[in-house]
Amino acid sequence: MFGAEPICKVLTGHGPKIATSTYCAARNRTTNAKAVRDAELKTRISRVHTDNFSVYGVRKVWRQPHREGIVVARRTVARLMRELALQGARRGRKIRTTQRRPRAGL
Repeated sequence: MFGAEPICKVLTGHGPKIATSTYCAARNRTTNAKAVRDAELKTRISRVHTDNFSVYGVRKVWRQPHREGIVVARRTVARLMRELALQGARRGRKIRTTQRRPRAGL
C-alpha cells in the first residue's frame, strides 16, 4: 500500500526525525516473550473465571494455574485481570460513613 519512506516523511513532519530503517525494524520486530506469555495466561485466566461463574477474584484465579502446574505470580494475574476487566463477586453492602446535609435556604 504505502512504502516506508512516505510514512517516515509524514511522521517526521509531526515530530522528531524517523529513519526508514528504524521504521522497518520496528514493523518487522517479533513479539517479545512477555507478550506471548501474557496472551497465553489471559486465555487461561478468562477460562478459569468463566468456569467458576465469574465470581472468582485474583486470589482464587491465581491458585488455579498452580494446581495445573503453571507457575505465575499473583501480581501478574492481578494485572492481567485488570486488563481483561475481570473482577470477583463483591459481597455485602457498600459502606457509607457520612451523608451530606441538604443546604438550607439556597
